[in-house]
Amino acid sequence: MNQILPEGRLLPTAENQALLSSLEGLHAAMERQIVLESVALRCDRGHNLRLRLGEVDAVMPHGECAVGLEDGTTREIALLTRVGKPVAFLVTGLVGEDGRIVAQLSRRLAQEQALEVLLNLPTGTVLPATVTRLEPFGAFVDIGRGIPSMIPLGAISVARIRHPSDRFYTGQEIFAVLQQAVPEQRRLLLSHKELLGTWAENAARFAPGETVTGIVRGVLDYGIFVELAPNLPGLAEYLPGYEVGDQVSVYIKAILPERQKIKLLLIDRLNHPAQCTPPTYFVTEGNVAGWDYHGATPS
Repeated sequence: MNQILPEGRLLPTAENQALLSSLEGLHAAMERQIVLESVALRCDRGHNLRLRLGEVDAVMPHGECAVGLEDGTTREIALLTRVGKPVAFLVTGLVGEDGRIVAQLSRRLAQEQALEVLLNLPTGTVLPATVTRLEPFGAFVDIGRGIPSMIPLGAISVARIRHPSDRFYTGQEIFAVLQQAVPEQRRLLLSHKELLGTWAENAARFAPGETVTGIVRGVLDYGIFVELAPNLPGLAEYLPGYEVGDQVSVYIKAILPERQKIKLLLIDRLNHPAQCTPPTYFVTEGNVAGWDYHGATPS
């Protein structure tokens, strides 16, 4: 139950639901320091989160709602946007209030517990993540119990994209790679492209003579770059009328392993726009330190 996962992943699990369903379960979770999840129902005027755990009312005091709220390093909007969404927490008390039991909760402590683990992981560790926000410069993700981090635009894939929305959507469950832990700032720097395969692994999925679909990622005087897969661009001769973002059909003229190049021939521009499709992962666990797109993926 103490596995570090993005918020929402624990919510439907049998153990989480069982512990939330009774006062005895909440006692057990408190004594054993088990992280639970439930949906925040409202944020009151004092900026405390209010929840309902089975038959028990619960309150998460403002300062316990997230790491950094007390010192201002976490903005209030990070608290307000949790209303109606799952939050992870530790039960810190079960106290009598007006003749009833009220559970005292701390998301901050659950996050502190997670950071202690995450900040000590080796570079290259593969982490589960959930996309929380998309900005022109990168994708913000939850890497565990609501702890935020960001995947920069250039680290999302080898094939260049204009915006993270070309690859991700909010709420999407993905994987990320720990590039660097910065303990003094309590930050983790992430990447993503290492999980999408080397040139050789991606090229092996295609063959000369095939006609396939792709997405135009670059239009230059000398040619048009077409993404066959997130980590596999190919080059077609320039033709007028094509724009970045177009979904196209292309004929594969040649695959040149010695030069790691793919030569394409544009066949047609398709009427429907390019869709944000889930990435195909070659790695979803373990460690990818030392990954080399132009060589072999380390075991």
